[in-house]
Amino acid sequence: MQNKPSLEQIRQAPKVLLHDHLDGGVRPATVAELAAEIGYDGLPSSDPDELATTFTAGARGKDLVNYLQGFDHTIAVMQTKESLSRVAAECAEDLAADGVVYAEVRFAPELHTALGLTLDEVVAAVLEGFRLGSAGRGIEIGTLCTAMRTAAMSLEIAELAVRHRDEGVVGFDIAGAEAGYPPSRHLDAFQHIAREDFHFTIHAGEAFGLPSIWEALQWCGAERLGHGVRIVDDITVDPDDPDGPVTMGRLAHFVRDRRICLEMCPTSNVHTGAAPSIEAHPIGLLRRLQFRVTVSTDNRLMSGITLSEELHGLVEAFDYGWEDLQWLTINAMKSAFWPFDDRLRIINGIIKPGFARLRWAAGEAV
Repeated sequence: MQNKPSLEQIRQAPKVLLHDHLDGGVRPATVAELAAEIGYDGLPSSDPDELATTFTAGARGKDLVNYLQGFDHTIAVMQTKESLSRVAAECAEDLAADGVVYAEVRFAPELHTALGLTLDEVVAAVLEGFRLGSAGRGIEIGTLCTAMRTAAMSLEIAELAVRHRDEGVVGFDIAGAEAGYPPSRHLDAFQHIAREDFHFTIHAGEAFGLPSIWEALQWCGAERLGHGVRIVDDITVDPDDPDGPVTMGRLAHFVRDRRICLEMCPTSNVHTGAAPSIEAHPIGLLRRLQFRVTVSTDNRLMSGITLSEELHGLVEAFDYGWEDLQWLTINAMKSAFWPFDDRLRIINGIIKPGFARLRWAAGEAV
């Protein structure tokens, strides 16, 4: 019988995070301090506690307009080399303090040039921050350069990502409104990444359904899906036997057969309306069906969440034990855009021994 992991125990577990936005995880105090430094007067409050409440209010109220306004504030104060490096360093520190041993943090360079920084300067500043913040803290960080799918800079951002691949950038991504902006509009960017033998993921299947997932995979060749929750639209469950056999469509079979990683962010999905609740989140069904499910935070500031809290929420909702949490963690490390040898090193040298110690301490046979 599995022991139910507590939040404090989960904080001690070695965790892996694949889907986290830099501008969605800034410390409230840092937002206030940076705003004061540059004279930005758009904040609703200069008090860090009040500011934190404001950032999470839109998410918890499922108010997408208020939710997105939070990014206006964080991006506004992330326009200099110093501010970008500081935010990245603090991101690394916060993730390490939560027990994350490997993370991929993404950001859109095109959103940080308002004060004259070049795209390359933006990336260099963020990478420097990650180097400083991760030093000596037992965490390794890979960076994803994200292009906004509502803009026309995706090829330029893809080229930017490739230029910095030997400095810490591990892949490319597109994000932004799905409806009306299919991933195939950015096919030249994905083809460039493929020709360079590089990696990319695509935000798909969050606010839009199966067509977005299908295009991301079959037109663009995505290795992973950012969110991907709507793959459940291709899975039929018997309402009289929800825990019984299911019927899957061809796309769902393809995703599972190919072990395509689903970068799921349960709390954020609830806040943006992609799922009605944690208890009703598709992750429960998809984990049962053995899809390549992973767990991430998306926007830690806006959702007021840590990776440990995300995992604890699943323990509470689905009665998960240590075996489930280790399975989810190893899934994430297997799907990381990190070199294969390094993935094996982290799985066999850090994740498995770390979980074994926690399970032994909890009285489980390992």
